[in-house]
Amino acid sequence: MKHLTKLPNIGTNIFSIMSALANKHDAINLSQGFPNFKSDPLLKDLVSIAMQNGYNQYAPMPGNLELNKAISRKFERLYGTSYHPETEITITAGATQAIFTIISAFIRQDDEVILFKPAYDCYEPAIELHGGKTIAIQLAAPNYSIDWNAVREKVHSKTKMIIINTPQNPSGTVFTEADMLALQDITKNTNIIVLSDEVYEHIIFDGNKHQSACLYPDLKARSFITASFGKTFHNTGWKMGYCCAAKELMEEFRKVHQFNVFSVNHPMQKGLADYLQEPNHYLELSSFYQEKRDLFLRLIKDSRFQFQAAKGTYFQVLDFSEITQEYDVDFAKRLTIENKVAGIPLSVFNENNKDDKVLRFCFAKTDETLKKAADILNNI
Repeated sequence: MKHLTKLPNIGTNIFSIMSALANKHDAINLSQGFPNFKSDPLLKDLVSIAMQNGYNQYAPMPGNLELNKAISRKFERLYGTSYHPETEITITAGATQAIFTIISAFIRQDDEVILFKPAYDCYEPAIELHGGKTIAIQLAAPNYSIDWNAVREKVHSKTKMIIINTPQNPSGTVFTEADMLALQDITKNTNIIVLSDEVYEHIIFDGNKHQSACLYPDLKARSFITASFGKTFHNTGWKMGYCCAAKELMEEFRKVHQFNVFSVNHPMQKGLADYLQEPNHYLELSSFYQEKRDLFLRLIKDSRFQFQAAKGTYFQVLDFSEITQEYDVDFAKRLTIENKVAGIPLSVFNENNKDDKVLRFCFAKTDETLKKAADILNNI
């Protein structure tokens, strides 16, 4: 009954396709963004203790208050600003649910949403489902920098939301202070909501500082920030995240959230609340992942792939134009089937499937896995 679909142009996403292909052909999977090492045993123990201590029924709809308070303190510690734990923070079933709920709460028929491509693939379908229109601004490889004058030209009375993602998946770039000030200036004195996807806030390299939307007062007042415990603490399968926003925005979010999931996994919330009491559990992540990025790039420096070192996230984009002129999807599949290492083609995240001859590889893997993958990449 194809005519009934609300998403006629959506099929199986590229992550599922490449991971299935990697499994079928016994390839090293550097495609989907999940670590292949274990999360901290202490965190798992804390969740188990929470179960044993009776945290097995519904959590409060906004979240376990201890966890909300821990998140509030984290913002204060990192950014010198915070959110009220009872009225401005909500725990979600991963960042993707938070993003979908934000769009559900605010986007109506014919509202326009500006986003930057290459963009993570969950934004556009949610906009389409709610009758909105995506206004995509394509960024150019390899720098993926934003021309804010071009953004300004796209803003008008139908612009309801701007979605940003920093550090950015899939490009590995980060917004600068100048970027955030430009965004703040463009949206000032408007009713535009900013959805700031900050799931990789703790994975940023080379001494750079994460430019959270909460650092800029006017942006903070109009922004939702979404975040992911799964990305931060190496347990993506737990699907635990949260979002923060000013009280009047959060009230609208919760109207949808309460009828969507209502609340999420209670013992995991309690375990995370206890785990967050030690700030080093997230403060040490940047150096941890920078060592992995640097190892991976050292290992492939003599390959035929070209690259600019990722500035954030645990993804590295590699340019394969000196190897082949194949369509990136075809090359990614051939690399998986014939050479036994899987990456993600970036064209699927671009406007009109623009092919820049680049693949994205996840380096959130053990050193052994990265060395095996590099040996393959060096011989292509």
